[in-house]
Amino acid sequence: MENYIETEHRRQNMRVQRRNRYFTIGYICCLLVIALAAGFLVEKEKAAQEVSNTKQEGTTSDVPNLTLPIEEQPQVTKKGLINNEFLTLVNPWHAITGENEVKLAELSNGYLVDERCYQDLQNMMDDCRASGMTPVICSAYRTHQKQETLFNNQMNAYIAQGYSEEDARTETAKSIAVPGTSEHELGLALDIVDYNYQLLNEGQEDTPTQKWLMENSWKYGFILRYPNDKSEITGIIYEPWHYRYVGKTAAAEIFEMGVCLEEYLEE
Repeated sequence: MENYIETEHRRQNMRVQRRNRYFTIGYICCLLVIALAAGFLVEKEKAAQEVSNTKQEGTTSDVPNLTLPIEEQPQVTKKGLINNEFLTLVNPWHAITGENEVKLAELSNGYLVDERCYQDLQNMMDDCRASGMTPVICSAYRTHQKQETLFNNQMNAYIAQGYSEEDARTETAKSIAVPGTSEHELGLALDIVDYNYQLLNEGQEDTPTQKWLMENSWKYGFILRYPNDKSEITGIIYEPWHYRYVGKTAAAEIFEMGVCLEEYLEE
């Protein structure tokens, strides 16, 4: 009897010991699982923080990135950030850099323009003719190579007249933009003359066509780009035949304010 009781006692102790061992193992496993989960959450939080920091470092501000090519830089004015390609500033001090890709539309006379201003241009020309005028587009989009040819031809003509190369370049730049600084390379500029007076000089301003265009072109998103009293600002002589598409909103404001594009962008 005593042997039986002792045996049962030993068995009882063994069961308790086994249960305790299982409990201990289970407890340790639970701690390991918790530790692993905690570590995973910490790493996930670190990763999320790194992503957040990266986004903050790359956030675009209202200040132009001076490392960008000129034509890619947004214009900052009192109106706020203007990131509008129609307002790209091109003049003797702001050249087009890199490749200027333009989607072009062909006019009935074979000239090309940026397709985004095509319909407004057609409307303006149609309304101008309907008012009894005779507008003729004599120049529109030019490739960089075409601009180089025009510039070099005029420069060589001055040299043939006895100008030094430096003086010839200076004189040429007064009437023909240095390649890379011509709005014609944007596809947004046009030279428009009166059919009955097809000379590119100041006499163009007295033609019925130019009087109509100067008064109405803004309604279609175009501005007279080089006004008579703005040459020191634009760097280009008075050209009462050169129109630039800037969009209807900007054109209306520029016309109302009586300013050139450079002044408008500084407002």
